[in-house]
Amino acid sequence: FWLKVKPSLAKGSGSTSKHSPPSFLLPTMGRVIRGSRKGKSLIFTAKTRLRKGAVKLRVLDYAERHGYAKGIVKKIMHDPGRGAPLCEVHFRNNYKYGLDKQLWVAVEGSYTGQFVYCGAKARLEVGNCLPVGKMPEGTVVSMCEEKSSDRGRLARASGCNCMVVGHSDDGKKTRMRLPSGSRKTIPSTCRAIVGIVAGGGRLDKPVLKAGNNHHKYKVKRNCWPRVRGSAMNPVEHPHGGGNHQHVGHPTTMSRDAVPGQKVGLIAARRTGILRGGKKK
Repeated sequence: FWLKVKPSLAKGSGSTSKHSPPSFLLPTMGRVIRGSRKGKSLIFTAKTRLRKGAVKLRVLDYAERHGYAKGIVKKIMHDPGRGAPLCEVHFRNNYKYGLDKQLWVAVEGSYTGQFVYCGAKARLEVGNCLPVGKMPEGTVVSMCEEKSSDRGRLARASGCNCMVVGHSDDGKKTRMRLPSGSRKTIPSTCRAIVGIVAGGGRLDKPVLKAGNNHHKYKVKRNCWPRVRGSAMNPVEHPHGGGNHQHVGHPTTMSRDAVPGQKVGLIAARRTGILRGGKKK
């Protein structure tokens, strides 16, 4: 936007550059919107000081590929900002003296002192970790790998699980049903933990008051409370302003829109409520 100023007021402030605008045109700009600040500012980053560490499966080694490794669940603990409890599993290092301590997402039915087995020859029991290609159809698993040896990517939130739907004829691919209901084909060498992630039913309890949400998000990150764009002023958001709280223009936005303009339904293929069942 350009604000016109009387030439008499702009005397003496003229620019000598050939490509700059006339001196009586002074630029005015809006505020940097919240979406743009989130990319740069450190006040929106996750609160990680009290967190227990990265949650990963064992590094895939010879023992897991051709046999199994035995571990013991030493502790079950709470991780701040995570709905699911964690368990600390101790393995003996196969190559030098010492222990390997791994943090896993605890599954329903696991307990301290439980022996867990990881590997191609491990038994199909709750808490054990084995390749999905070795599991029968209908097995419920969690902390499933997306690519072989990536140490667990899918179904890690509280109460989530994947299900083995089927195997390919050559035994190299496995079809999985994800927590969202969609299906995904992954290599049969991907590992997963047998069982459902603990902490399910977390959302069944009503929040009741804003203070509970305050404490919930205080340990996660600065993302609550969230002010609607239409409740803001025009200087703070493209949806702001007006004598009534309304957007006033379509909320769909192009994929290549500039920052500060890119709010709403970005690159939407369709809008509106979903009608009808899912196509099979």
